[in-house]
Amino acid sequence: MSLSPSRASDFMQCPLLYRFRVIDRLPEKPSEAATRGTLVHAVLERLFDDPATDRTAPRAKAMIPGQWDRLLQSRPELGELFAEDAGGERLSRWLGEAEQLVERWFTLEDPTRLEPAEREMFVETELESGLRLRGVIDRVDIAPTGEVRIVDYKTGKAPRPEYSEGALFQMKFYALVIWRLKQVVPRRLQLVYLGSGDVLTYDPVPADLERMERKLLALWEAIRLATETGDWRPRPTKLCGWCDHQSVCPEFGGTPPVYPLSVSPPPSAEDGQGRMGPV
Repeated sequence: MSLSPSRASDFMQCPLLYRFRVIDRLPEKPSEAATRGTLVHAVLERLFDDPATDRTAPRAKAMIPGQWDRLLQSRPELGELFAEDAGGERLSRWLGEAEQLVERWFTLEDPTRLEPAEREMFVETELESGLRLRGVIDRVDIAPTGEVRIVDYKTGKAPRPEYSEGALFQMKFYALVIWRLKQVVPRRLQLVYLGSGDVLTYDPVPADLERMERKLLALWEAIRLATETGDWRPRPTKLCGWCDHQSVCPEFGGTPPVYPLSVSPPPSAEDGQGRMGPV
């Protein structure tokens, strides 16, 4: 009975992808882009361990090799990304791209003037419905007046304005968790796009978060129904090209694994009711 922003986004993108990741737990190959994002996040988190005067771009860039080694120690499978890079050219270029992202952050925020209240903060709360929401927030800033700002780093480019609502889904999710957990509506939600050098902000109000809660409850009901009936339909989009599961996806001629859970028929049109089984 728990939902994170990532898994909620998976279901909205493609219910079958949610099944592959949450129920079947199919393995996925690490990607250079996602791993670079993890590396940059680690550097920006650890930089605040230093005194404010030492939080400089050269210092942050110098941390990258050490943080990469730490990642390899905790996740040895990431070494497969550059297993065939005998000369080390791809790895060197990849680390250079991480340096560029870290350096760009200093043009968007001044870490010498920031003292985060929390970094990589795990949050979790349970709604009245019993649904548990959880996630990890990159950074939480608290002003002397008590106002809360939630900050998330993105290593990609900012979306076009017409897609900004989708980009804010994760932030509103976190804001709802903080509101239910601390009884405080965050003053500002801030997305920092290192890929394009943009900063997207949004100031939520309680009505926003109430709508988000209703949306998540409806989403969870859809997930529960799919879990009980075993009806996980693919939703083809342009993102399919990056999916690791094409070989078992019906849209690409594949056959999903045998469904590991027991199923029951969907609710009939006559009674309009159906039992919701556990996930």
